[in-house]
Amino acid sequence: MSYSDARAFCTDLQSRTADISADQRFRRALARWATRYCPWVGLEGDDGLALNITGAAHLFGGEAALLSDMRQRLARAGLSVRIGVADTRGAAWGLAHYGEGSAGPGQTLNSIAPLPVAALRLDGKADIALQRLGVRNVADLVALPRPTVTRRFGPEVLLRLDQALGDQPEQISPLSEPPRYGVRITMPDPIGLSADVMAGTGRLLEQLCVKLKAQEMGARILRLTLRRTDQAHQQVELRLARPLRDAARILPLFQRGVDRVDAGFGIDQLRLEATQVEALPFQQIGHAGTRRNDGLDDLVTRLGTRIGLENIQRFLPADSHIPERSFIIAPAAYSAPAGPWVAMRPRPIRLFPPEPIGGTGARPPRHFRWRRMSLTTGRATGPERIAPEWWLSDENWRSGLRDYWKVDTEQGRRLWLFYTPQSPGWFVQGEFA
Repeated sequence: MSYSDARAFCTDLQSRTADISADQRFRRALARWATRYCPWVGLEGDDGLALNITGAAHLFGGEAALLSDMRQRLARAGLSVRIGVADTRGAAWGLAHYGEGSAGPGQTLNSIAPLPVAALRLDGKADIALQRLGVRNVADLVALPRPTVTRRFGPEVLLRLDQALGDQPEQISPLSEPPRYGVRITMPDPIGLSADVMAGTGRLLEQLCVKLKAQEMGARILRLTLRRTDQAHQQVELRLARPLRDAARILPLFQRGVDRVDAGFGIDQLRLEATQVEALPFQQIGHAGTRRNDGLDDLVTRLGTRIGLENIQRFLPADSHIPERSFIIAPAAYSAPAGPWVAMRPRPIRLFPPEPIGGTGARPPRHFRWRRMSLTTGRATGPERIAPEWWLSDENWRSGLRDYWKVDTEQGRRLWLFYTPQSPGWFVQGEFA
């Protein structure tokens, strides 16, 4: 139903935009947490988990104690849960969604018999058709002749019934371990030259990038471990400004770190591992597509190896008409250009805290002193009135309105002045190029 119709039934209903990817990440994290109860944990549909607790319930004092512990821990985390326990996966699903109970050994049919037929995980079309024929619950479906059901509804209905009763096997596929992005090579003879180490690193990069490409991932942090003949290890870590899986672009970035390695009596093993990866899906390349500035990303990476990626920053536009709040500063490696800057009026390239100057009246003064300089107004453009954002508390804007003027002085300075009408005074806040 529409949101307005739903509000008629539930006046305090609230809505929020769904984040499907975040929900899936949370469910996978919840599945990893559930392995504390049993090793076999799989995903069930879009909103559930399936656990095979066979042989594990006695470690918690039985099924009842295990369920109680699970409910308490999830409740403390602020989560509501519906749990069903049965000998089969299908019956447990039906109990969790329509009965929320536990079926004892050999009591599967008796436990799910009063449940509606939708508890068998049927699609909507088959569910409605069965209800129109008067088949309301699982007991009514079991009483029907099997050939009649197959002839009228196809094999899907009986398959779901047999899975719930245990006549058809249905396994739980546990979550697979996340792939490990690491490769290594053992040298037949120790090496010590920087060129030899770079050649070995290039071979490892090609193998690693093949793995990354197969999973549509890109490396953000790479760690090269060099084992010397005396069993000592040295590491070269490379932090990339953007996720990459192009061996030709990554290899030159290792040069500075490799040159600083002490090979000792020789290096007999190289290991390359991507310790941090990010999704890097394939993109369609065409005449209308945007082309990334790969050279800038490589430059940020090179500088980041010297001074740290967090210290290379960029300005990004912010949604505010207040000059001091119209931009934010973010690390260049963890942000992307946000497009062109949009301003109704020209803004100075330099902003600084307001500096008071002498002057009276609502128009810029003809003569004034600023930073020990005597300036004369040549041309003034304005005013541009800017009001404070009343929903935010800002000590600098508590005085109220500001009327901004662009002033070109006869001495060559192009300043940004503002006047405060509520408490008359003139200030300089910026300078144009």
